[in-house]
Amino acid sequence: MSWEIICKTGDVQDDFPYSAKVDGKEVGIYRVDGEYYALEDVCPHAYALLSQGFVEDGQVECPLHEAVFDIKTGKCLREPADRDLHVYPVRVVDDTVQLQLNSEG
Repeated sequence: MSWEIICKTGDVQDDFPYSAKVDGKEVGIYRVDGEYYALEDVCPHAYALLSQGFVEDGQVECPLHEAVFDIKTGKCLREPADRDLHVYPVRVVDDTVQLQLNSEG
């Protein structure tokens, strides 16, 4: 599987994730404790971009219906969402954030 450059490290802030549409997939890039994470960006409950939600303590809250997800694992922590999010492998090379889109966990 190949790595694809998504953004620059400076594009991602602790409280403001980076949103990208790559190969037809909406992906949110987050920084938590200096590490980068990539999650499916669309809430599984109803269409809303999670990267536009409230980010705090390693969690993101959906801006529409307050479902909450763990950024590091994609685990659903609060309904109304009914499943965990897909997570993607991330690496940082120089000042770029890269991920493998073909890999869903």
